[in-house]
Amino acid sequence: MANETSTRSVLVIGLGRFGAAVADTLDLMDVEVLAVERDPVLVERWSTRVPVVEADATDPRALEQLGAREFSAAVVSIGSSLEASVLVTGNLVDVGIGEIWAKAISVEHKRILERIGAHHVVLPEAEAGARVAHSVGGKMIDYIEVEDGFTIVKMRPPREAHDFRLGQLDLMAKYGVHVIGVKSPGEDFEYATPETVVHPDDLLIVAGDGELLERFAQRP
Repeated sequence: MANETSTRSVLVIGLGRFGAAVADTLDLMDVEVLAVERDPVLVERWSTRVPVVEADATDPRALEQLGAREFSAAVVSIGSSLEASVLVTGNLVDVGIGEIWAKAISVEHKRILERIGAHHVVLPEAEAGARVAHSVGGKMIDYIEVEDGFTIVKMRPPREAHDFRLGQLDLMAKYGVHVIGVKSPGEDFEYATPETVVHPDDLLIVAGDGELLERFAQRP
């Protein structure tokens, strides 16, 4: 159970591929984590890697016995059963956990989880697919949509930016995008300033509306 003095403790429910990756990474980050899984095979598989208990989180009494309300956050990573995912999320809302993350397997599933009180809902496969598509389709190397269309990308600079200072380019006025930083080969990452010169082999970290970034990334 979570220690009351802990500043950050996370309950991870479900040890499929997604949940196991979350729990294992949190443990490596020295975040206090407790995994909950009802499949004894998965419990045994992960028992030497992360703190894990065998329990059915669709039963509110099980969460009560685990001291769920002591955790600062919870991750519902159940993907095989929509009903179980919804029940567990609802139980966590009833417990009063301040931050609930939940995995969804469809847009409809995502809407249901949000309606019952999940604070953050992720669609791992859809989001991964979108990131790959954006990377394959243009100069973008990585693509993260933060919220409401606001997006951050890692990309190669278009030719028109080569060997110019950012102040000369005025990309915000021309394209509505903002260069946050620049990474030159063999050099440390640098936060961008108007005096930053963009070289052809640089990597740019650029933020802005997703559609505007798409247009900018399609520049030759």
